[in-house]
Amino acid sequence: MVFPRTETTSHPLQFIDADTVHERLDYPTLVEGLKSAHLNQQSALNDLLISQPGSGSDPNQLFIRSAWESGGSLGTKIITIFPNNRNHTKKPTIQALFILFDGEDGSPHAVIDGQALTALKTAGDSALGTHFLAKQNISTLLMVGAGAMAPHLIRAHLSMRPSCQHIKIWNRTAKRAEILAEALQAEFPSVEPVDDLAAAVSSADLISCATMAETPLIRGEWLSPGTHLDLVGAYRPNMREADDEAVRRGTLHVDSRETTLGEVGELIIPIKNGVLSESDIVADHYQRCRGEHPGRLSESEITLFKNGGGGHLDLMTAKILMGQLNKNRRPPIS
Repeated sequence: MVFPRTETTSHPLQFIDADTVHERLDYPTLVEGLKSAHLNQQSALNDLLISQPGSGSDPNQLFIRSAWESGGSLGTKIITIFPNNRNHTKKPTIQALFILFDGEDGSPHAVIDGQALTALKTAGDSALGTHFLAKQNISTLLMVGAGAMAPHLIRAHLSMRPSCQHIKIWNRTAKRAEILAEALQAEFPSVEPVDDLAAAVSSADLISCATMAETPLIRGEWLSPGTHLDLVGAYRPNMREADDEAVRRGTLHVDSRETTLGEVGELIIPIKNGVLSESDIVADHYQRCRGEHPGRLSESEITLFKNGGGGHLDLMTAKILMGQLNKNRRPPIS
């Protein structure tokens, strides 16, 4: 079939690879952009998950996450999850693309490497939490988990709190913490792997967790006054990284109520246990960025931030990236 010719779009479609994403968007710029973006009305969100028929108990899946701003841009992230890739191919288990569209005429603006965009979005989300919730002059950052997100989170947090002098990494498999610490040594000379999680938690000013834990790793009794706890992993209803005592002792903040309440085990489980109620969530990014809540209230306050992610953050990050790429050519899209 031959399709009729259509008018050429006024916005040439751009293909943006992972290297370009990381090279052209730094965390201070991203966080400032996210602060501004949260002044706007919340986007409409929708997620769709499809499993490949006949692919077994650990199925191949297609995950589509979309967001549409009120009167503005729209975007969708298309993610494939092929668990057997780890055993049979050299390709990643998770692969993704993000497509950014114009909100006025529906024309596509850009196709962006989805894994790179997700890494920046996730770390930037947590960094925005740190901007409002961590003490200004911290000395020690503890990274719990040594997976793919760990180096991005370390860089993002330190961009908000450059006073940090010590970086510690703990991982359930100690060797992975050692490998990551060695890889980051040139960039962060003070980084070191640690074995004693309880001692590391007690001595940290800022703790960032990015794990697949189903049993809590962080115990509330270990937390020292003034600590900020950033919870990134545990994205399914049966997962959690911090126990009930941590939730009880801390002041709870989230990025978005829509993507956390009823969605993540970090909230579902303590609510079920009677330790937490929905009203215990003090504020989200929208409230903090609009000045409706200041964030940290005292030097001794223990703050908890649950990073729930969401398609709106993918869209915000993509627009900020495009603004950086196009600032010398034309204004960023509306």
